Amino acid sequence: MSLGIAFKGPEGIVLAADSRVTLMAQIPGENMLVPATYDNATKLLKIAEQKYVGAVTYGLGAIGQSQPRTAHSYIPELEEKLKKEGVGRLQVKDFAQRLSAFFLDQWTAQMPPGYSGPDMVFLVGGYDDGAAYGSVFEFHIPKNPDPHEWHVDTFGMVWGGQREFADRIIRGFDDQLLQIVQQTLNVSDPDMATLRGQLGAQLQARIPFAFLPLQDCVDLSIFMIRATILIQNWLVGVRGVGGAIDVATITRTEGFEEVQRKIIVGETK
Repeated sequence: MSLGIAFKGPEGIVLAADSRVTLMAQIPGENMLVPATYDNATKLLKIAEQKYVGAVTYGLGAIGQSQPRTAHSYIPELEEKLKKEGVGRLQVKDFAQRLSAFFLDQWTAQMPPGYSGPDMVFLVGGYDDGAAYGSVFEFHIPKNPDPHEWHVDTFGMVWGGQREFADRIIRGFDDQLLQIVQQTLNVSDPDMATLRGQLGAQLQARIPFAFLPLQDCVDLSIFMIRATILIQNWLVGVRGVGGAIDVATITRTEGFEEVQRKIIVGETK
């Protein structure tokens, strides 16, 4: 599942993601699936010639059944497509729409009809030409391919994947709490909506998102992923967040800049 974060701050956008991909493999001769994890996947996506946008992905880790491929492995094809079309600097929403259409095409070509598992989700962040502040969009392949904008005219974070611990840190609760309350006490949907609003108002961490310098936005994003990785070390269950944490910032003046990113290394002594 992984954990991806897009943080719209007043000084720039932060994109962050872990590096673990989990594939479910069936044991030969057994009616049982076991998780196989790989800790060197790249979920922070940078597109050549598009300096002022970027993306992170989470959810389904790969497209395809017999030969699954990560989202990052398709990026060279997208870059060539944009190059052949002579595309210049794209607005953030336009980029999100093109990215969504590209991966929806890959999905249609590679995935079986009737698929009912998790979506491959993308968070896109960046700056429009001349814009004072950045913007963040989210779309889901294949179920919700139309990009939805977050934090219009304000600042804040968007995260997804194995989000329960990040939810508890920032929101003060996760959605399991609401499900338990509704099922145990038979609370009506309108009352549950009221409860959700009250929990959010009273339990959310009092972080002044509109005040935070870019460095603090980076630090908080890393902390949320690192905390999830650490707590999963002791848990029984799918440990879907792990590996290196890749982080980049996007600003209106400098564009996309890597803050930390794993590198290819040889054997160490």
